[in-house]
Amino acid sequence: MNYVASGTPENIALAQQVNSRLRADSSYVAARAFLFRALGLGAFACLAGIGIGAAAYGWATLNQFDTAAQKIAAAMQAALSDVTLKTKGEVTLTDNTLKLEGLPKAVGGAPTPTKAQLGDDAAPASKAPVNTTFTVFKQVPYLDGQIVTGWNFKDSTDHPYQQYCYFSRRSNESKGQVEIKIDLAMDGKTLPQPQKSDVNLDILARNCVWHGGKSL
Repeated sequence: MNYVASGTPENIALAQQVNSRLRADSSYVAARAFLFRALGLGAFACLAGIGIGAAAYGWATLNQFDTAAQKIAAAMQAALSDVTLKTKGEVTLTDNTLKLEGLPKAVGGAPTPTKAQLGDDAAPASKAPVNTTFTVFKQVPYLDGQIVTGWNFKDSTDHPYQQYCYFSRRSNESKGQVEIKIDLAMDGKTLPQPQKSDVNLDILARNCVWHGGKSL
């Protein structure tokens, strides 16, 4: 049996082959590790891109709806700004007198005012006769305000002699709270549409509540 002595050409060649194989294996392991690292980095970048894209899409969607709501609010404000309205409280006395002729019957479950609320013993110094009228209000919430229908009754009659309907909303201004009022209909009929107003009276008047469910 022959043994290759140390330092012989055969031993040197074997050592070189072993070193070459070790270098090749080391390069293969390094290349494989780099491949895995590259795949992991690519997957992370892909998932990060998907997440950023989804977040951007969600933000754009929310911003789109917010912008649409702002446009609607701006359009409504511009339409209502074309109408100049004032509010006031009035008490109308016929012949400068006050007298209780009777109370109207409750309509549609509405409460009837008591004599104490109306002032049963109230009378002017002149002792003149009094005519009393009553108004029943029906309110329907609409947008940021309400649509109000008023029924005017005379004495103890069961049917109103006049009905009217309007849209009302309050807004805070620099000088205080202001009420905006838009007249919609009278006695069951929609008022003429203003030429310079974007508010559709016919659509709003559909929320008016007429006595007996129909116009006069």
